[in-house]
Amino acid sequence: MSVVVENLTKVYGEQKAVNNISFQAQPGQVLGFLGPNGAGKTTTMKILTCYLPQTSGQAEVCGHDVAASPMEVRRNIGYLPEHNPLYLDMYVREYLQFIARLHKISKPARRIAEMVELTGLGREQHKLIGALSKGYRQRVGLAQALMHDPQVLILDEPTSGLDPNQLADIRGLIRQLGQEKTVIFSTHIMQEVKAICDRVVIINQGNLVADDAIEALQSKTTGEAVVTVAFLKKASSKDLQAIPGAKEVRSLGHNRFQVVADADQDLREQLFDFAVGHQNKLLEMRQEVFEMDEVFQRLTQ
Repeated sequence: MSVVVENLTKVYGEQKAVNNISFQAQPGQVLGFLGPNGAGKTTTMKILTCYLPQTSGQAEVCGHDVAASPMEVRRNIGYLPEHNPLYLDMYVREYLQFIARLHKISKPARRIAEMVELTGLGREQHKLIGALSKGYRQRVGLAQALMHDPQVLILDEPTSGLDPNQLADIRGLIRQLGQEKTVIFSTHIMQEVKAICDRVVIINQGNLVADDAIEALQSKTTGEAVVTVAFLKKASSKDLQAIPGAKEVRSLGHNRFQVVADADQDLREQLFDFAVGHQNKLLEMRQEVFEMDEVFQRLTQ
């Protein structure tokens, strides 16, 4: 695992900003790190990037403890904070040269050219950072985070304030990076989560409330699995209720039904067999999933 968090706690005075949370992130995966404002996301990210010490618990990045080996952690991690701290009076290429010197890049010109191409900064590379739009400033932030080719990338709200075109570009770049690196991605936009992330960790008031794949989370949160079916000919709710595993049948009219089972059951095969056995035809069969917005609200309210 690239990132291992075990029983991590951070206390400010009498307030527990992070309360005994544990999770892991692995290479080739984009992990969505979610929670309401004040949930402890940014605090956790600052601990992982050695900006803050934890009160208790452990965190490792690429096998290096964040408390015992902070410099090794920094060598393996790229960080784009929520408020992108750029030098606005520097030119883009000048700033990237500065970052390359900080990381002691052996062939800085080649690496800067690679970062300019990867992040789409070609047309803007000779402009002042202060003259760039929000979207291009985010690209500069991504370029600095990637300059030393880190194994782990931590992005705190990287798409905030971007227009739809910029969103599409940054999403594509994050997905591309996630194929090779470990990416921890924080956002409040649930559409971003579904478009980019492979797995989701949700914290609320400093506590871990979910850690699962998106599809599993969408079905498990409600405690039930729902399949919507429609038949060509008339079907009976009573007969559908007799299907093994069916807990409830809801009639939607016009030979359409919702068949409810426990969250870990999938009744689609049984419903297909039901149609065949009753000499009927399926016009529709769909496993219902709750949108991430509703899942998030159920877990954090």
